[in-house]
Amino acid sequence: MKRILIANRGEIARRVIATARRMGIATVAVHSDADANAPHVREATQAFALGGNTSAESYLRIDKLLAAAQATGADAVHPGYGFLSEDAGFAQAVIDTGLTWIGPPPAAIRALGDKGAAKALAVRQGVPVLPGYAGVDQSPGRFAQEAETIGYPVMVKAVAGGGGRGMRLVTRAADLAPALASAGSEALAGFGNGELLIERALLQPRHVEVQIFADALGHCVHLGERDCSVQRRHQKIIEESPSPAVSPELRERIGRCAVALAQGAGYVGAGTVEFLLEGQDFFLMEMNTRLQVEHPVTEAITGLDLVEWQIRVARGEALPLTQDQVRLDGHAIEVRLCAEDENYVPHAGRIAHFSQPAASSFERAPLRFDHAIVAGGEVTPYYDAMLGKLIVHADTRAGAIDALIVALAQTAVLGLPTNRGFLMECLGDARFRNGEALISFLPEHGDALRQLLLEKERTMHVRYGLAAILNVNCGGLPCAFAAPRRLAHRDAVTSAPVRQRVGGLQIEGDAPRDITVQPEPDGSLRCTEEGLCERVRAVAVPGGGGAQRWHAQAGGVDWWFEDLSFLPVAGTGNALAATELKAPFNGRVVRISARPGQPFAAGEAAVVIESMKLEHSLSPRAGATVAEVLVEVGQQVSPGQVLLRFAVSAGDAGGAK
Repeated sequence: MKRILIANRGEIARRVIATARRMGIATVAVHSDADANAPHVREATQAFALGGNTSAESYLRIDKLLAAAQATGADAVHPGYGFLSEDAGFAQAVIDTGLTWIGPPPAAIRALGDKGAAKALAVRQGVPVLPGYAGVDQSPGRFAQEAETIGYPVMVKAVAGGGGRGMRLVTRAADLAPALASAGSEALAGFGNGELLIERALLQPRHVEVQIFADALGHCVHLGERDCSVQRRHQKIIEESPSPAVSPELRERIGRCAVALAQGAGYVGAGTVEFLLEGQDFFLMEMNTRLQVEHPVTEAITGLDLVEWQIRVARGEALPLTQDQVRLDGHAIEVRLCAEDENYVPHAGRIAHFSQPAASSFERAPLRFDHAIVAGGEVTPYYDAMLGKLIVHADTRAGAIDALIVALAQTAVLGLPTNRGFLMECLGDARFRNGEALISFLPEHGDALRQLLLEKERTMHVRYGLAAILNVNCGGLPCAFAAPRRLAHRDAVTSAPVRQRVGGLQIEGDAPRDITVQPEPDGSLRCTEEGLCERVRAVAVPGGGGAQRWHAQAGGVDWWFEDLSFLPVAGTGNALAATELKAPFNGRVVRISARPGQPFAAGEAAVVIESMKLEHSLSPRAGATVAEVLVEVGQQVSPGQVLLRFAVSAGDAGGAK
């Protein structure tokens, strides 16, 4: 194996490049037009342009990927995760072309990629499964009959694919038919296969998965489990190993079942067997026939390089270790840093500033940051919202949690929303710290975590918003008179006379406030008020209309606000919001139900925008009547772009939700 083509992008492409370089193997990066200047393109030995922007035009084009391998002289292909990593047809095409496929055999991908077939195999191998139905008869009547036999609640799942798509929880018979229809439509759009299965639903389980590895010589081992119970919309955001709920005895049982399933399918390479865990009972969910996003936590506690293992196994070598030689050391936790707001809505845009924690500050709890973030780079709406992953390895679980919170506090990504602060709230929550977080953690407690974050955001804005923008705009120059300043944060507008002085500012009012501001070499500001010191960073971003829009960060809090100081007071309320529906993020218009003259009821969708593989419905408030439609289906839109105008009274403000 001399040259590996990496059929992927972003942080996983960089991850494979790093190991290949260490092993003395050349690499080929492929890229869409949108990724032409991405880090993985610069770091690989060679790069090949696939053309197009969307996944369908680039990373999902088997013909283009094989042409890239031929043109660059690659003799092996690593699929990463996502895209075509679990596509048996791609694996077979790579092999048929004479290239080495760094992944499981196509037959194993087929056997395990179909959830129904995987469950049947699991039963034969003695692996526990939930009662369910995955038959050929896909009629609503048959599903209703089977659901009555299984007993409610039931989970509807797409037979193909994963990531939470095509999945619906149904707690009563009346909701089954609509759940089948929506899950089937979503599965067909996402995976090209609308077939479904149903199974008994566990309402308070954990999501625990086992990393397995097999070679072509018949050896197979497991490398411990990962707990991935903290999820939003069935997608993981926090993963850890070992699970706080798994004892050594349970680890041995669940690991033995994972190995049995893999061996029953003739598996070779890296794979992950996912289970639902309730008490000491576990049940198979599915097997992912690829490297997982969260593989670094397993690497941390085992000291192994799983990508190196993949390459060696693909070359026909035996596994480096037997099961008895596998050692699990300490505790590792990973968080997924995503370009999304507190409501899990993904965002695209330009990264105005990026800085990361210094690894030297985490010697006792080593920090790893896998990412493809570049200051000035564009996060496009064409791909997944994940920006990167922070992983900490410590002697204890509590030590890992504490170090990861510090690492997130020292991470700055400004210019578009991220879930950085929300992740810190999750890690700091008592239920998570006590090891009590189940799959229901965010559905049950997410609103409370968001409220805590919002309260901190308001506090930071009041204290430091003015200090940040005055130093950026005026360079800290003193001013002899107090100038009125008005800032809008969420739904509130605050106004106060502000006098700039040497080394800070004074905010006048009933209770005057003095803030000392000291610029730091890294561009941040050290703000001190009544002995309380905080490091603040702020950048101006486009999209504020006539006002200047800002994104600021202090510690674990990010907030957005607008400087209305130089706009007429009459134009700074909600008057425009009452007559316009704006795009909240970059995306593509996929449906428009609005027509001129049409009135809207509460919650009724007017426009649907697709961004980062998800669809988002935008609704005006009740009583809004459409006056003008300004976009069309298929059009790309940007944040703040006006989609619709309404003819409503000033009291009936409209907005996107």
